[in-house]
Amino acid sequence: MTASVEGSLNREFEGLVALVTGGASGIGAAIADKLTECGARVAVLDLIPDGSPHFGVECNVGVDASVQAAVASVTRRFGRLDIVVNNAGIGATGDIAANDDDEWARVLDVNVVGIARVVRAALPSLRQSPAAAIVNICSIAATAGLPNRALYSASKGAVLSLTLAMAADHVREGIRVNCVNPGTVNTPWVSRLLSQAQDPEADRAALQARQPHGRLVEAGEVAEAVAYLASPRSGSTSGTALAVDGGMQGLRLGPIK
Repeated sequence: MTASVEGSLNREFEGLVALVTGGASGIGAAIADKLTECGARVAVLDLIPDGSPHFGVECNVGVDASVQAAVASVTRRFGRLDIVVNNAGIGATGDIAANDDDEWARVLDVNVVGIARVVRAALPSLRQSPAAAIVNICSIAATAGLPNRALYSASKGAVLSLTLAMAADHVREGIRVNCVNPGTVNTPWVSRLLSQAQDPEADRAALQARQPHGRLVEAGEVAEAVAYLASPRSGSTSGTALAVDGGMQGLRLGPIK
């Protein structure tokens, strides 16, 4: 590949505006950085967006008025909106009896209904875009049974189904909808969970071992997948769930010999 062609691909989002929810840290920050690197103008929606180098907008995806105001702020600032990355979400641990009704409602409201709120607010602008794309951050928990993740898995299973339904609803409007299913990612949230374990090092080793490539996924690897799905070059890709999990979803390896 010549330098000129490579340079043009690296700026493939030139002129486009992207919105990333939960974009101030972890996976969301890596996504925002990658899209900016590729030429997009990026807005970060987060509860506390102040530390982000991108255009930050305070937003609680669990409150419709907050979402409506945040999306309006982005379109006022940039005059358009082409890409929506729904990354904001919260975790939950335990089996089916571990969380009460209020916690079930809270997690589903943020992880699932939060996506609906953001897309609902963004649709008028996306319908005007020549390169409209929505990418939802789902999880390996949507496609593999994980222990002590009942509520979280239910929420991410809903995200996968919602992605497919939205793709069907909007593909003829020129709006592509896909999702990325990461395995366990090396993020501050995972580090906090491990710090509360009785044996953090043993638990980290177990998380690494359950992914066939033997390590945690890096946030930058998830960002690369999002950039691929959001790119105008992926115009024939819609209704797809892209696993970034070291092979966890599809591989069944035997013991090391």
